[in-house]
Amino acid sequence: MALNQGFDYTEKIGPAAAGLTVLDYLSRRYRHSSEDEWRQRLNCGLVLLDGSATTVGTVLRSGQRLMWCRPPWHEPDVPLCYAVLHLDRAVLAVAKPKGLPTLPAGGFLAHTLLTRVQIDFPEATPVHRLGRGTSGVVLFARSARARKELHAAFRNHEVVKIYRALVVGHPKIDVFTVDVPIGPVPHDRLGMVHAACAAGRKARSHVRVVQQRMGSSLLDVSITTGRSHQIRIHLAAAGHPLVADPLYTSGGVFRDGSTSLPGDIGYHLHAHTLRFTHPDTGKPVEIFCHLPPELRTVPGARG
Repeated sequence: MALNQGFDYTEKIGPAAAGLTVLDYLSRRYRHSSEDEWRQRLNCGLVLLDGSATTVGTVLRSGQRLMWCRPPWHEPDVPLCYAVLHLDRAVLAVAKPKGLPTLPAGGFLAHTLLTRVQIDFPEATPVHRLGRGTSGVVLFARSARARKELHAAFRNHEVVKIYRALVVGHPKIDVFTVDVPIGPVPHDRLGMVHAACAAGRKARSHVRVVQQRMGSSLLDVSITTGRSHQIRIHLAAAGHPLVADPLYTSGGVFRDGSTSLPGDIGYHLHAHTLRFTHPDTGKPVEIFCHLPPELRTVPGARG
């Protein structure tokens, strides 16, 4: 485990946090530290509100600026490699390994795909992300114009993303669509985490059975929307959660009594194909990332 440089967190207080005390807000939102640890930081003047040291009992208002410094911490060991799949003046596509976070979050700061890529391509910024346990294609923009156009393409559902998944059981039909809404639901450790939710946002996943195995199936899943953990949630909602998914189970909800987090790995999901229109040339581009062995078809299985 490597020690990073620490990080200065700055955020704008939103309406949902208004009315909470600073201590309540920090201890609920950032659970890597206990309430007593937050109390100690506040008492030492290490948390600033609108530029001035604040106290445990200060009540937050919407629009205020909260800043605090997290001291250096040891990050878990993860794969720190990546492979370039496509490179030109505007666009970079890389293969992310399973286990490496795309962006800083959940206790990761330096051990992320973003950090590793920017060592070689300082101008590159990701235009989407993959979950920590998901491998495959991640697209970066190398110019402001490319970033703007690619963000618009994702927002307008013009980018095709195809994933290979290993799921529990055998779907009854070979081609189907899942359109269960996805939204935040209460989670014991993080407060709120995305799952199947009737009041959530619209999401759609198109599923095709590639091969059936003993007790499991390989599926290709195409998505245009990009909700948090969409494929994991949708396949679980369809009654076929990912094999070894520590969080989501049938129905697209959390496993009973589970203390797992969304970033916990173990499941098998790989983003193998990405199709988009090139922001400079206007021509169609298709990026393919080779499948890991456990997600390739095997002789003798039905498919």
